[in-house]
Amino acid sequence: MTSTLLKESYFHLVKNFIYNMEKEEVAYIEQKLMNLMPKFFVYVKGEKIAEIHKKFSFLKPKYEIVGKNWVTNGDLWAHEYNITDMDSGNQIASIHKEWMTWGDSYMLDIEDEKHEISIMALILAIDAVMATKN
Repeated sequence: MTSTLLKESYFHLVKNFIYNMEKEEVAYIEQKLMNLMPKFFVYVKGEKIAEIHKKFSFLKPKYEIVGKNWVTNGDLWAHEYNITDMDSGNQIASIHKEWMTWGDSYMLDIEDEKHEISIMALILAIDAVMATKN
């Protein structure tokens, strides 16, 4: 697994960057402002791979992932969920939040390392959209 570093842009307050150990930017998440409901874009190597939209709901928050043909299963609020490829039906990753840590820490089990950066960026985008107040 490749080691990565997350850095936030405090000047824009809408971007989170992911860097590899050589300090090269490999992905970033960008929030689209001026929307009624939160919307985040996920970029890997400069290419937009997905959008995360928070949908209007009275009881339980709902999210839509557009771009990849991936779906989340499980409890997003508890940070216990899987990501599955709808084309193949195969599980791509499982995500579990570590609760007794400083800050937010997650245990990721990514089945195929070619999806590593995409999965990490998608998880950060899901976390960011969940953290918005709208």
